[in-house]
Amino acid sequence: MTTDEKNAKKASIREKMLEHQSEARVVRKIVLIISILLLLFIVFIGGGGYLYIQSALKPVDSKSKSQKMVEIPIGSSVTGIAQTLEKNGVIKNAKVFKYYVKLKNEGGFMAGEYQLSPSMDVPEIVSRLKTGKVLAKASFKIAIPEGKQLKEIAAIMAEATKQNEEDVFNKLNDKEFIKELMAKYPDVLSDEIMSGSIKYKLEGYLFPATYPFYKPNPSVEEMVFAMLDKTRTVLADYAEESNDKKLSVHQLLTMASLVEEEATGKADRKKIASVFYNRMKKGMPLQTDPTVLYAQGKHKEKVLYKDLEVSSPYNTYQHTGLPPGPIANAGKVSIEAALEPEETDYYYFLATAEGEVIFTKTLEEHNKEKAKHISNKK
Repeated sequence: MTTDEKNAKKASIREKMLEHQSEARVVRKIVLIISILLLLFIVFIGGGGYLYIQSALKPVDSKSKSQKMVEIPIGSSVTGIAQTLEKNGVIKNAKVFKYYVKLKNEGGFMAGEYQLSPSMDVPEIVSRLKTGKVLAKASFKIAIPEGKQLKEIAAIMAEATKQNEEDVFNKLNDKEFIKELMAKYPDVLSDEIMSGSIKYKLEGYLFPATYPFYKPNPSVEEMVFAMLDKTRTVLADYAEESNDKKLSVHQLLTMASLVEEEATGKADRKKIASVFYNRMKKGMPLQTDPTVLYAQGKHKEKVLYKDLEVSSPYNTYQHTGLPPGPIANAGKVSIEAALEPEETDYYYFLATAEGEVIFTKTLEEHNKEKAKHISNKK
């Protein structure tokens, strides 16, 4: 190859390299422009979305002096409440209201007739719905105490509404009604309640509280909706902890019901829960008297040895682990004890006549305390 040919080849290579560099610069410019445009688009959309949400949370009309009567029916979902508020013109956007409630983890909305104004913002409306600041006074209230069983709750409901007790109890156990409730409250009522060994499907699920009703003679359905709404609200506060401990709602309420039934006013419920969990870890039967009485369908002050022979999956003297389901309703203190038992090495406890609860580590210690404080209990 001659010198001229070599120079020509070098010039060609140099020219191609310059072309590639020029193309690369163009490509980089295009990428930069596209990136800037995308960034501007994201900022525009994000900013627009943020402003839209902020606007939706503000009053429909901050200068309005009008008041609107808005009825929140018993058993209303957040979606239903949001739609009702938008329909009545007191919020701008039902979806934004719903997402705000979920983001803020709000809940516990109370049924009733509310006097609301378009001049209220969403946080103010949420606060009013939670505190139950209604225009109308409750027609009457139903108080469901802690530690009550389904039969007792049915009696309370029947007396308060002047209905037949047997009819109320039958409704609480109606298969079609139970299916309807499971569809309405899937996060509370799972397939676990459908086990054939469960005595009453709703046992332990009707939360102990005082329930106001704003219309005379509410139906059984309306009363149950109010109670399950409360159960859902309460359990939502413990959902994360329940998941961490791998406890289903059914298991949680079952354990809480045992604590509730065993506890006295002076009892340390977290220690009682610790005894149950310790025994379960060792494969020991729980041997808790209230499950025997529940199996028999009786209320007795003393459990006799012959009572322990009752054949039932609820008899925790004969079967290890938790019973098939709750044996009563449980309050927050017992639910928290079931979730956060104290760390102990106790395996036994007994309640004295004075209501004190004595915890022991061994059967020998337990029997000594039993001899001191309990005479002929069984």
